Amino acid sequence: MKNKRTYPFLILVFTLFISSINAQDLLDKLDNEFPDKPVYEIATFKTTRIALGHSIETRKKGALEISMYNRFWDTPTPTSQSFLADEVSIRYGLSYSISNNLTLGLGYTDFDKISDGYLKYKLFKQQKNVKKRPVSVTLIQGISHRKITDDNSTMYSTSSSKYAFTSQVLIARKFNSNLSFQISPTFIHRASNSIDKDINNHFAIGFSGRHKIGGHTSIVSEYYYVANPTKSTDTYNAFTVGINWEVSDLMLQFHVTNARNFAEDTFITQTRNNFNFKDPNFHFGFNATFILHTSKNKLK
Repeated sequence: MKNKRTYPFLILVFTLFISSINAQDLLDKLDNEFPDKPVYEIATFKTTRIALGHSIETRKKGALEISMYNRFWDTPTPTSQSFLADEVSIRYGLSYSISNNLTLGLGYTDFDKISDGYLKYKLFKQQKNVKKRPVSVTLIQGISHRKITDDNSTMYSTSSSKYAFTSQVLIARKFNSNLSFQISPTFIHRASNSIDKDINNHFAIGFSGRHKIGGHTSIVSEYYYVANPTKSTDTYNAFTVGINWEVSDLMLQFHVTNARNFAEDTFITQTRNNFNFKDPNFHFGFNATFILHTSKNKLK
């Protein structure tokens, strides 16, 4: 009687064992057919510019950015304005995302008559919960051309001497949903200088941060340290602090800074004002960027 009860139990155990093996084989096949896809961090900085310089961000393929960047400052003269700015510098810009990782940008600044352009390529993205890829890396190659109206100037005597080139490696990490940080090793080559003893090549590094304070609002700051500044004139490291406000496809940026130029080779190496409240050192910046999605697959 005892054996009669044991046989059904053994048959049940054996059946469950075979079923578990078959189920495991099926799971293994599914895992092989559908491997885990990497999950990437998004919205490290929410916008392609932090305030002065580029962030690691690129837009989706087909996105067109239309931007207008402004700087306002006073000059220490008897005719200085009491409430309005004495000087205004405006950069008009366009950038187009050729792919999700590659962007072409162009711009023109009316104050210093500089045209600039750049290619921006996101090399790889930070992955969530993966130690082997803890950061995002973006490469930028920029070029600027200055239009000289002074016929007596000997600094830009030839067409090629009016160019400057900026190469950057942007390395950023999103530590959590509120805090992001970026460092930007930078090499700048200028084709000509007004003083022979001034060097044509500069090495700099930028430090940038973003802290989210609301659903669509964040505090940002940037600082650029130049390892070998010019010798003929006093220059200062560029610094800015401000607030970025995202409104749907419109990004508004408000900041204070000591830099009045927009092209990287100028504001990094040629900022001639210290950051303080003395005229004309204190500049107010206002950037507006509108994103136009030209691709029908923008939501995919």
